[in-house]
Order: sequence, then structure tokens, then C-alpha cells
Amino acid sequence: MSAAPPDRPTLRRELLAARREFAAGPAFQTAQAALAAPLRELLEQLEPELLGVYWPLAGEFDPGELPYARALPFAKRDPAEMVFRRWDGGATTAQDECGIATATGAVAVPDVVLVPCVGFTREGFRLGYGGGYFDRWLALHPGVTTIGLAWSAAETHFPVEAHDRALTLILTERELIAPE
Repeated sequence: MSAAPPDRPTLRRELLAARREFAAGPAFQTAQAALAAPLRELLEQLEPELLGVYWPLAGEFDPGELPYARALPFAKRDPAEMVFRRWDGGATTAQDECGIATATGAVAVPDVVLVPCVGFTREGFRLGYGGGYFDRWLALHPGVTTIGLAWSAAETHFPVEAHDRALTLILTERELIAPE
């Protein structure tokens, strides 16, 4: 009999602890470079008109400068919702209601969105930080191309819940996953 997977909060804590350890080690910069090159190639193929990016938190992949019009997420706590605001790529001076750096530009809907993943499944589902902001946004914008960005060690299994939205693609430092 196989053991039941850990609950999402436990799994999230375990994955974040592993990511912190990975980010502090020598392989982190190598993995960063290994993910950056295929991301740029993929974006060249997709040719986004407006690219939704994210402000990287500790241990997350940092997409850096990209030659596309960009937008950053802005999360509101009450009611819990997220929008994207146009960003000129310069220094950010604003924070959203979750304390994450954001832009102050006009609200816009990107056609391609980079989505940070704490964990992910081969089927294209992501485990985030638990607020549900990306899932709610994705539910409202089903035609957007979504690219989950994750470290390969974050591949996991967890029960899919009704609110979960599958990503179009997942890119790690090792491979591009195109869920069916």
C-alpha cells in the first residue's frame, strides 16, 4: 500500500525548504543559465505582444531582461484577486498587497504569462504559495498561453482540486513539458 501524498501546506513547506537549499548551493547559477536559454527560444517562437512576468522571490528562476512589452502581477487581498499592470522594466517602487514588487502601469491582459511554480506535475498543474491568485486569474483568462517556470526537483504529485488550472507548458532547467 502506498502512502498518501502529504497535504498541500506540508508539501509546499517541503518544496520551499528544498528550493532554499538548492538556491544556496553551487548548482543554482548553472540551473539558472540552463533555463534561461530555452525560455528565450520559446518566447521567440511565441512572439508575445504583452508578456506577463513575475518579480522573482528567493530561489525562483529570474527571467531577467526580456525584449518584450511586459506586465507584472498586482495581488489584492480583499477581495483576493490579481491583475497585471504594464511595466517598463525599470526599478519598481510599488508593492502589491502581498508585499511583492509590482508595477503601477495600466491594467492589461498579457497573451503569454510566465508563472512561478513551487511545485508542478507532469499533467501541467502547479503548486504555488497557497493564495490562489494565479488560478483565479487563469480561470478568467482561459485563452492565455501559460508557461510554468520551475526547477526540475520541484516535480511532485498532489491531488488536483476543482480550482486548479493546468498550465500550457512547464519549462525547467532540464526539459520542456507539454501536458496533453
